[in-house]
Amino acid sequence: MQIQVNTDKNVDGNEGFAAQARSVVEGALDRLRDRITRVEVHISDKNGEKSGTNDKRCMMEARLEGRPPAAVTHDAATVEDAVDGAAEKLARAIEHTIDRLATEAGRRTDPPPPEPKEIEPAG
Repeated sequence: MQIQVNTDKNVDGNEGFAAQARSVVEGALDRLRDRITRVEVHISDKNGEKSGTNDKRCMMEARLEGRPPAAVTHDAATVEDAVDGAAEKLARAIEHTIDRLATEAGRRTDPPPPEPKEIEPAG
């Protein structure tokens, strides 16, 4: 599972912060890692240099094997809380998708394969 972390110009996206964000995402999605090929994390400060409540936003998009991507957003007072909240939401969204696919597979009503025909001897 590849994790890419992006920040806007108002968020200090140094390597230490990126490593911490990757660690949070890996922890939240560890049990699902074999179904996920890539996760993109986008962190922004909606108010820029102004202060405000819940002005930090984290958007995460996970690419699932054979499925459309799943995306979530979470707003919080700090970038750390925004990353934590988005990672939890993303894990729930992916689990929901996997559960729904399993339920649909159990309900399939495909017709059974045709019975093999016996070949009568010529003569």
